Amino acid sequence: MSNWNRHPRLSLLAAAALALGGGWRAQAQSTAATESQPVLLDRVIAVINGNVLLQSDLQSEEDMAALQPLSLPPGKDFDVRAARRLINRVLILQQMKTQGMAKEISDADVQKDLDQLRKQLPACVHYHCETAAGWSTFLSDHNLTPQEVQERWRLRMQILSFIDTRFRAGVRISKADIANYYEKVFVPEFKKQSANPPSVEAISSRIEEVLLQQHVTALLQDWLNSLRDQGNVMILDPALGKNNPAPDDDDGGA
Repeated sequence: MSNWNRHPRLSLLAAAALALGGGWRAQAQSTAATESQPVLLDRVIAVINGNVLLQSDLQSEEDMAALQPLSLPPGKDFDVRAARRLINRVLILQQMKTQGMAKEISDADVQKDLDQLRKQLPACVHYHCETAAGWSTFLSDHNLTPQEVQERWRLRMQILSFIDTRFRAGVRISKADIANYYEKVFVPEFKKQSANPPSVEAISSRIEEVLLQQHVTALLQDWLNSLRDQGNVMILDPALGKNNPAPDDDDGGA
C-alpha cells in the first residue's frame, strides 16, 4: 500500500515539519560520535490536497515501471515523469473515493491480468516469466514483491475501470472519423512499407478503438488539469519540477 494512504489527514504543517527534519532518526550505535549522526530514512517530496507523498513512494513507482516499460520508459527526466504519474494517480484515487467509484476487483481477476502481463513483457522472455521461478526472479531483480505487484495492479485495474466509466461512455466515433483516420494515417503507414493496406471495413473496429482511446485520453488530461487548478499540488523537491505541473499525455498514472 502506498505510504500516502497511511497518512490521509496529515496537515500541510505536519508535512513541512517532515520535509524539514521529520524524516530523520538518530542512528543507534554504541558510541556518542555515531549516535549524533542522523540517518535519512524517508522524506516528503510532495503534498497533494493534504495527502503526503514520500521519497519511498516515488522509488516504488520507479520500481513498478518495470511492469509498464512503454508507459514509463527509462531515460531523461525519469524521476520527473515518475513523479507526475504518481501525482496523477493520487488525484484520480482521491476523486474515486469522493465519488464512491472504486470498483471491487477480485484476486482472480487481478491474477488473470498479471498472467497476461507475464506473457507480454519483453524482459520476461529472458526470465521465462511463464514459470513461477522465472517470475519470482524477475520481481526480485526489480526490487518488487508479489504482494506489492498484486495490490499495485489492482489499483491500476480500478483506475482504468473508473476512466472507462467516467469518460468513455459519452464518446461516439462516426464512420466519417474512421474513414478520415484510415485515409490520412493508416494507409500512409502501409505505403511507407510498400504494402497493401486491408480494406477500411476489415480494420474499422480497430480504428474505432484507437480513436476512442485518443478521445478518452484528451478528456482525461483536461480533467486532470482542472483538478490541479482547483486543488493544491505542492512539490517540495525542486528536482521534481514545479507545483501544479501539466500531466503527461498518458493513461493518467494507471
